[in-house]
Amino acid sequence: MFSDISHERQQSLLRQRNLFALTSAGLGLALVVTASLAATRDREVVLVPTVPKALTVSSAGVEADYLELVTRDAALVLLNRSPEGLDYWMNEILKLADPAGYGRLKAELVRIVEEQRGSDVTQAFVIQSMTVDPKGLTSDVTGTLNTFVGAQVIASDERRFRFSWTYRGLRLALAGFAQLPPQDKSKEAQ
Repeated sequence: MFSDISHERQQSLLRQRNLFALTSAGLGLALVVTASLAATRDREVVLVPTVPKALTVSSAGVEADYLELVTRDAALVLLNRSPEGLDYWMNEILKLADPAGYGRLKAELVRIVEEQRGSDVTQAFVIQSMTVDPKGLTSDVTGTLNTFVGAQVIASDERRFRFSWTYRGLRLALAGFAQLPPQDKSKEAQ
């Protein structure tokens, strides 16, 4: 009787071992097929026609070149506006916004849109220089801000703006924006 029970138990263990070996072999084969597909898969690169060289994005941090290009585009969108395109202008800036500061930024943009809607005031910004700090996630843009009423230039001033950014995962987002006081030209000459 013990021999019958022992024989049944051995047969059960043998079936389990064979099933485990078959499953392991199947998973090993699937791993080899998946690895070979991944190794031979075509590499995809997103090409942007305005970028002069290949850029990479990693979770390790932001490259200075990438931060400069994003700041350039953000500055041009943010500082060039006309009453005819205010809704588009606001939506494009909000696409860049950090989720943590989205509400605050939207409130400020809505205030600007309400002030400017129906007016003839247009802004045009010409970038003269830019400095970026990839570690601090800030960038400073200096340029000439021209203000027009109709076709008449009513102001043309050199201005400096600071952009603050956040980097989470692989997304660079606009956290803040402020006008900086003008640089003292006498200190630069020394």
